[in-house]
Amino acid sequence: MVTVPARLTSVAVSLAGIAALVVGAALVLLLQVIPPTDEISATRRTISEYGLSDLKWLFDIAVVLVAFGSAAGLAVLVDQRRLPVAATILGALWTIGLLVIVAFPKPDWATVSRSDFGGTLHRVASVVAFVALPRAVLIASRTAFPASPGRRWLARVLAIVSLGWFAVILGAVVVAAAEDGRWWTLIPLGLVERGMALTELVALGALLAPVTARE
Repeated sequence: MVTVPARLTSVAVSLAGIAALVVGAALVLLLQVIPPTDEISATRRTISEYGLSDLKWLFDIAVVLVAFGSAAGLAVLVDQRRLPVAATILGALWTIGLLVIVAFPKPDWATVSRSDFGGTLHRVASVVAFVALPRAVLIASRTAFPASPGRRWLARVLAIVSLGWFAVILGAVVVAAAEDGRWWTLIPLGLVERGMALTELVALGALLAPVTARE
């Protein structure tokens, strides 16, 4: 039986994790409106582009906050036995992927070879993180909310929308491969990535939000 202090601790950790997600997202949004990063196109340039600016430190803080907020919230679900093993692994891949993105910043492709190890690792970590999280939410929704069909439905819808954003990117890659073109020019990549990131954070927040005693 879960004691009152244990429940309060779990709620506090979950809320702290969600707060870290919110602050991290807010810092990324801030980067879009303050100089010099306000000159980076939110439509065409990826979020990682902020890591090439003089405000790299702020971008790194934002991503680390999201990573640690995710880890804290997911740890609570694991402790409450509300996170299946598969979802736990996928959640760990999301968190590790974010930290790798910080450790290996996006290189300036104008001066660095496409075969650059750090750049390749950055891209792989980005793909793994963005794919792993919505799959974790989909898998965990039933176990996390066995008595809350509304919250289970919300988490699933947000996860599916997140994968839909990624499908747009995959579609561009397939079309570009068929036409021997550059896939990132076929879509507003920055907008798609930002939409995917925001949807995934909301999906994660919906999963991490504490359940009531009734639930």
